[in-house]
Amino acid sequence: MIDTGSGLLARLRQILAPALFGPPVLAFLPALTLATYWLGGEVALLSVALGLPVLLAATGGFSKLGGRGRPRDSITGMMLRDGFEAETARIHAECADTDLRSAVFIVDLDDYKELADRHGQDAGDRIMQQCGAQIASALRQNDVVARLGDSRFAICLAPTLQLDLELCIQLAGRIQSAAEEPVPLDGTTVYMTSSIGFCQRNRAPGKTGADWTGAAIAALAEAQSNGPGGIRAYSADMSGRGNSRSSLRDEAAAALETGQIQAWFQPQICTDTGRVSGFEALARWSHPVQGLIPPSTFLPALEEAGLMDRLSQVMLYNALVAVKAWDAAGVNVPCVGVNFATQELRNPGLAGRVKWELERFELPPSRLCVEILETVMTDQPDGVVTRNILALSDLGCHIDLDDFGTGHASIAAVRRFNISRIKIDRSFVMKADQDPEQQKLISAILTMAERLDLDTLAEGVETAGEHALLAQLGCGHVQGFGIGRPMPFEQTLDWVAAHEAKLQNTPVIGRQTP
Repeated sequence: MIDTGSGLLARLRQILAPALFGPPVLAFLPALTLATYWLGGEVALLSVALGLPVLLAATGGFSKLGGRGRPRDSITGMMLRDGFEAETARIHAECADTDLRSAVFIVDLDDYKELADRHGQDAGDRIMQQCGAQIASALRQNDVVARLGDSRFAICLAPTLQLDLELCIQLAGRIQSAAEEPVPLDGTTVYMTSSIGFCQRNRAPGKTGADWTGAAIAALAEAQSNGPGGIRAYSADMSGRGNSRSSLRDEAAAALETGQIQAWFQPQICTDTGRVSGFEALARWSHPVQGLIPPSTFLPALEEAGLMDRLSQVMLYNALVAVKAWDAAGVNVPCVGVNFATQELRNPGLAGRVKWELERFELPPSRLCVEILETVMTDQPDGVVTRNILALSDLGCHIDLDDFGTGHASIAAVRRFNISRIKIDRSFVMKADQDPEQQKLISAILTMAERLDLDTLAEGVETAGEHALLAQLGCGHVQGFGIGRPMPFEQTLDWVAAHEAKLQNTPVIGRQTP
């Protein structure tokens, strides 16, 4: 009987507190006080003054007004994980007892860590503050919003009668648009993308609010595995993929040896001719049970296991096999790019191994493009790293400086290491066709490259407008989802054939002479 009474009191608090102490009612408190004094005098006023706090405490109004007494994020002012879990559990139970519906959304800012590293943590805090405010503005007043991590927000919708999958998808799109609003930062404008996973209450696995949130996180992981800016709804087959794998490092090591981790290829296009100018080899793990596992998951595991050097061997082998296969099929692919991280560049035998592989496949070094991060190009790099880069350049390989604009490479270092081409980071390319400031930055980079006699490639090109602008500004090559997504080798032949067919069907502009 005691438990039943406690449950009834809790339910009454949930019903009465929003009604009695919500913002609309609180706005009339001064008028209510004045009317009490006018009708009943000082005695009535004293009774209200003493009775109102008692009523407020009995219905839980103090906890409502004080944000339930839970700590909040100092940057965004939002509740933190503990508060969100409590609210999710409450809404989960409320929906179970009624016909009301709800959904949990998890929003993660893509590349937030790189933005914070580049602009500083204060700038990162400002980005999160604005994004949080924009997300909150896209929601109803009684929806629950929290900050779960450095770059992650969580939303639990207040229960409602109508909420189907289509409405959730539309709301996810609205939240994503709000989160991706440009952020003015130190005289420049920062653009970003966000990934969203969500789970409806009636589709949630398990019987707790934690299971519900976990399902939304699994959907987010699925969205992120398909590239930046993805949106995914939870489905039952995601549960296995969302579970943490304590043996991930061992699994990744085994996958590397058994051929589950292979090179996929993303096309690069020449802006002058429109033809394929190369492919970049990118590591992808096709797990037999869990499907495609994103590089952000398995690359750290391989690095912890000390297997990055072995990964570079596998990628180089796959890339050269692909070049030979393209040649045999009569497909013109001038070169293939392979990424080499700092750990691999510290291997004293790297240049010799690359030379041996090229000779084994009977390929000239010019067919291989060695991609190195700009962060490698410091003023005083490791001696072995310097020797390897120079040896590969002397061998005849092209040297690409990847993610240009995100590190601290000096012009002297660019010249000293015989860089052939700079790859402009996607943060400069994003929405460049809409932002004059982005266009100025790209123009400055292209002008510098032209003066230094360097070729250029823009990464992360996602729209026709960005492609057209880069071609107009004089960028030599483009690469990104707007051109083509990474694909297994088997699909590259059909992709090139389809691309060449589009070029053949392009109408000739101008007057034809006999």
